[in-house]
Amino acid sequence: MNIALIAHDSKKELMIQFCIAYGGILNKHSLCATGATGKVVSDATGLSIQRYLNGSQGGSQQISARISCNEIDLLIFFRDPLTRKPHEPNEADMLRLCDMHNIPLATNIATAEALILALERGDLDWRNIVNPKK
Repeated sequence: MNIALIAHDSKKELMIQFCIAYGGILNKHSLCATGATGKVVSDATGLSIQRYLNGSQGGSQQISARISCNEIDLLIFFRDPLTRKPHEPNEADMLRLCDMHNIPLATNIATAEALILALERGDLDWRNIVNPKK
């Protein structure tokens, strides 16, 4: 599966800890991330991560484009709900694209853990039924 990772600055340490805890599962999949998130996670965990631009410089749109093309199977996006971001409209578009394309989305640690454990059990293979050509 293709898994995208994004974390606001105040959530990057949480993303690192999540990826350390579930590295055994994540390393079996293709990972991509916005620039800064990809760098800190890769440096801390050794996971192979395709890095895009930083989120505010267009990385979020690059991941959104992959979502639009059905090239992302799961998005883990640790957001800071208390701090308004200037590029928030782009993030709202990304979340809407996940809804439109039936992409499982986690915006907090509880949902991320539920999805990653479902992935390990094989419960997220539903996309093969919905999109058999993929």
